[in-house]
Amino acid sequence: MNEYIASTYGDHLADVYDEWFDTVDDAAIDRLAELAKGGRALELGIGTGRVALPLVARGIEVHGIDASEAMVTKLRRRPGAESINVTMGNFADVQVAGEFRLIFVVFNTFFGLVTQEEQVRCFQKVAARLGPGGTFVIEVFVPDMSRFQGGQELRTREVTTERVSLQASLHDPVLQRVKSQYIVFRNNQVNSYPVEIRYCWPSELDLMARLAGLRLRDRWGNWARGEFNATSEKHISVYERE
Repeated sequence: MNEYIASTYGDHLADVYDEWFDTVDDAAIDRLAELAKGGRALELGIGTGRVALPLVARGIEVHGIDASEAMVTKLRRRPGAESINVTMGNFADVQVAGEFRLIFVVFNTFFGLVTQEEQVRCFQKVAARLGPGGTFVIEVFVPDMSRFQGGQELRTREVTTERVSLQASLHDPVLQRVKSQYIVFRNNQVNSYPVEIRYCWPSELDLMARLAGLRLRDRWGNWARGEFNATSEKHISVYERE
């Protein structure tokens, strides 16, 4: 079996990504544009540009990092992409020049860094690239351990007259790792799409931020700045320099 590396997710899902994830919350674009305040923005895991391109349309200078050539190729085919400078590589290293008013990573992509060491390094590298008054924004789900029975889960994602989609997952609570395969049966064909993540709790993210010299400024339950509470399924966390 091939090793799961930084580019694996994007390389396998590039052809179906925009079909599966075809909507963006307008409120997300509003909040990110407000936080950019007309300055430079950097998206970690820019993918096919479904957030970056609406920000460019708002007049924001957007840069990106991604490990998957396949995903960035899809981005390059979209109108407006010619203005986006994309650096290829693992976004944990934030290997870009200059400072940014806004650095952001959305759609749970931060959890695509599958070790704590990578996640801590990402915070440290981000802190070094934030300009005065800059913010680091993370959108991720709140872990739900009730999903797993005996360390595993099999979930039906979609059933239509043409397609059945399943998600099979194994959970390692010690490493906080989940290994999954999305399995799609369609037209007598079977395709699988590997996904591996390392989840962490909001408190762990806050500690990573403190180690990097950042502090939590805001935490919302949605992009409309809704309250984050015990029933929230995700959070948007905004960090700034201490």
